[in-house]
Amino acid sequence: MPETSTTADFSSGIAADRVPAHVAFIMDGNGRWAKARGLNRFEGHLRGVKTVMQVVENSFRFGIKTVTLYAFSTENQTRPAEEVSALMKLLKTFIGEYLPELLKNQIRLRVIGDLSWLPEDAANSVREAVSKTENFSGHTLVVALNYSARDEVLRAVSSYAEAVAAGTLPSGKPDWATFSRYLDTDGISDPDLIVRTSGELRLSNFLLLQAAYSEFYFCDTLWPDFSENDLRKALADYASRERRFGKTGEQIGNKKSV
Repeated sequence: MPETSTTADFSSGIAADRVPAHVAFIMDGNGRWAKARGLNRFEGHLRGVKTVMQVVENSFRFGIKTVTLYAFSTENQTRPAEEVSALMKLLKTFIGEYLPELLKNQIRLRVIGDLSWLPEDAANSVREAVSKTENFSGHTLVVALNYSARDEVLRAVSSYAEAVAAGTLPSGKPDWATFSRYLDTDGISDPDLIVRTSGELRLSNFLLLQAAYSEFYFCDTLWPDFSENDLRKALADYASRERRFGKTGEQIGNKKSV
């Protein structure tokens, strides 16, 4: 991973002010990648983890400040028990192996989702890594674990209602800035760009509220094969767009979120 002082390095000629501040990835295709090679699904997930680290490193090197990874959804709980168990072990190994890199490069780790469902050892590893990196500010790696946007909203509404009932918030219609503080992503900018691999064209219950004005990029590449060149293509496509944020008749340019 890069040092936080590393500057953007684009041979593609993308201007620095056209680089998205926050890119979120829906990492799809590990199972199909493995099946096409006669391997079991776990081998696909294992290869996908290697791609994760390459993509995160390249993203930060290119000037992206925040990277979000859709690692495990609440719907993934319905997968075969042996696959879920293997994924949880892989998660713990991933955290243990890359925590030194996060610390070395001063990368803040944030985790969104309901960690109460995770096995205790995996959840503890995640919480420890989050705690040890929470004061870093240069780059942020967000991992969505046991995450569902609808579940996030329900938890946020419940917490908000409890605050109103306790008198710490006024009753009545909330404004977005106040309500958004109860989402898992409090303190994290909305994604400028959401990338989904493997040819699927849907959000799959991912960051539904935060994606209100995100740009989307879909590609046929399976996640384990997603390369630096694929990332460059996604960023170049983003850079070519004009972002209006719901405004019409007014050209406001391709602005990054703050």
